[in-house]
Amino acid sequence: MKKKLELLAPAGDWERLEMAVAYGADAVYLAGTTFGMRSFAGNFSPEELKKAAAYCKAHGVDCHVTCNTMPRNDEVARLPQWLELLEEAGITAVILADVGVLALAKKYAPSVKIHISTQASIVNYQAASAWHDLGADRVILARELSLPEIAEIRAKTPRELEIETFAHGAMCVSYSGRCLLSNYMTGRDSNRGACAQPCRYQYSLVEEKRPGEYFDVYEDEKGTYIMNSRDMCMIDHIPDLMAAGVDSIKIEGRAKSAYYAAIVTGAYRHCIDDVLAGRPLDPTWRDEVDKVSHRHYSTGFFYGQPGQFTSDARYIRDWQVVAVVESCDETGLAVASLRNKFAAGDEIQLVGPDVRPVSFAAPVMEDLEGFSLQEPRHPQMKFKIQLPCCAPPLSFLRACRENS
Repeated sequence: MKKKLELLAPAGDWERLEMAVAYGADAVYLAGTTFGMRSFAGNFSPEELKKAAAYCKAHGVDCHVTCNTMPRNDEVARLPQWLELLEEAGITAVILADVGVLALAKKYAPSVKIHISTQASIVNYQAASAWHDLGADRVILARELSLPEIAEIRAKTPRELEIETFAHGAMCVSYSGRCLLSNYMTGRDSNRGACAQPCRYQYSLVEEKRPGEYFDVYEDEKGTYIMNSRDMCMIDHIPDLMAAGVDSIKIEGRAKSAYYAAIVTGAYRHCIDDVLAGRPLDPTWRDEVDKVSHRHYSTGFFYGQPGQFTSDARYIRDWQVVAVVESCDETGLAVASLRNKFAAGDEIQLVGPDVRPVSFAAPVMEDLEGFSLQEPRHPQMKFKIQLPCCAPPLSFLRACRENS
């Protein structure tokens, strides 16, 4: 039996937390309303944070909380109270990048494990060991490392120090996400969780004495999105990550949809389980990562330079959620909640926690009063639909719609 590999999933708000847990995460990471690097995720109030920790504990899932901004003086003064809240809530680990925050965490949240954020840009075994000497339980490595470099860090650091690495999601043009471009151009500081993603913009060159005359910026004929990073996807290479000694793989995406959190988590869950059981990857689950909104995929820096995608900055969106299952009986008769329009006769697909994707023609439905319904029309409205099989709550109905 191979060593267990932790699957760490994003939980930007309560709905995404439920999805990540239902679809097989071993651990989730989330943030409160301060000190986190994703200001525009839903995030959790202090009371919601306590509720989230209890929910995770009840489902056997670890709960990690981000505290990885670089706090200013006035924020440092508020940190002890925040860290005491994490201790009281029973949070598993705090993710931090500042040595001062680490010192405060050891004092005010002594039961909470210390995980060093990718924002600390750990790229060598000496840095990893130094953080361990200061009290870190885990280091989250910089995304710029290759697999051989990770293997060397694993070989030359204490065995009790856990190693985590990102395996899926958005990449950043700047080193470990430490970028000044957004702050300079828009006043939104990426290092404080408010990135406007100006690296995705299309740029042109203007010469001072030729106002209004725009020249495309490109190195060759490919295009002008010269800073546009592709998304990372390592689902086909889980054995290589394990062989390098990684303890936890992380899915990026706290600001992404609940559907993304569910489908990507479920895909990696099944593929990790296949690897641990010595089975070949089931292509049904591997293909699920292509059915969420994403940019063109690459394997990041694990096998060398990934390169930029310069043709455009658009997302690939070929599938759209039309409804979410709220309850379902043994015959497959379900109550669902509408997300996007569809009608009887449309080709749709059911997928859910441990429910393999199955395509079928949408039948005539019913409203909750029992009246026949050709097309649910009101957002969030509940309706009855006969599914091809029994499906648990939080399953999705989706339709293939290019550029949805």
